[in-house]
Amino acid sequence: MNRFSTSVSALVIVLGVVTLLPVPAVAQTDGAEMWTLPRTPWGDPDLQGIWDFRTMTPLERPEELAGKQVLTEEEAAEYQTERVASLDKDLRTDDGLTAEADVALAYNEFWWDYGKTLTEDRRTSLIVDPLDGRIPPLTPEAQARTDRRREARERPAHGPEDRSVGERCILGFNAGPPVNPSAYNNNIHIFQIPGQVVILVEMVHDVRMVPLDGRPHLPDHIRQWKGDPRGHWEGETLVVESTNFTDKTSVRGSGPALHLTERFTRVGAETLLYEYSIDDPQSFTAPWSAVIPMQKTEAPMFEYACHEGNYGMVNLLAGARAQEKAEEAATKTESR
Repeated sequence: MNRFSTSVSALVIVLGVVTLLPVPAVAQTDGAEMWTLPRTPWGDPDLQGIWDFRTMTPLERPEELAGKQVLTEEEAAEYQTERVASLDKDLRTDDGLTAEADVALAYNEFWWDYGKTLTEDRRTSLIVDPLDGRIPPLTPEAQARTDRRREARERPAHGPEDRSVGERCILGFNAGPPVNPSAYNNNIHIFQIPGQVVILVEMVHDVRMVPLDGRPHLPDHIRQWKGDPRGHWEGETLVVESTNFTDKTSVRGSGPALHLTERFTRVGAETLLYEYSIDDPQSFTAPWSAVIPMQKTEAPMFEYACHEGNYGMVNLLAGARAQEKAEEAATKTESR
């Protein structure tokens, strides 16, 4: 058993609320009815469909909930009420809201799609390993890399490379990999054909093609934005291992040595359990893992109209040049 399986099994014993054991092909319970794991015509577990992964449960455990892995029903209800109010972009308080702050929020409440509830087991973090629910500290190498990126974003951008891959609409937000709940577009569409699984993420609308034929990973010198995925079945669980990430890809501070393992297990007619583990000793002082339940939805996928080189980036760079000219003019005025 690998470290990820061991850590999750330990969490199950501690909490008694999350079951991550292999899923039998029949007699699973979904609600009050017996459920049989559906299969494709060629015999693989059927994971196909659109899955909604929004949740109010944060990736990392908030500091004020340190040491508390699960909330009571009363605590969860209070947390959810307070959190929904704090995220409301239309809510006006006694402190008021400046015009600048209002514009910075980008959209009004109608367009945001945060989850309104915690996970069903009322966990206080999606991270299950380490047990403190927090991402392990970065290594000095990764911290220096992160600092350089932050410094580039704090000055007027010299070029698009200075901005994050999210701003450039290449990756980012909740698009993954790995997938993490975010502010909107929290949906993936899974397709299956013999020997291949296709994962379409609504955010940034990128597709990952995952071969299941046992082929080796790409040579080390070939790097890809979303890594090089390879899949296989472990019982009824689809396991996707990705390597060969670029040095521009970052999962909370990760680098090109990232080894990402994702696990997709259908545990009910309406539920897909998604687990992932991050192993990057060059960037993190320890591996870490998260568990996210996804719910089947009949709602359609929508286009996320964001692409590299769009008007947003053109205008951002034009604004940077205007800002530089204004600062240069101010400096000349002061020197007279």
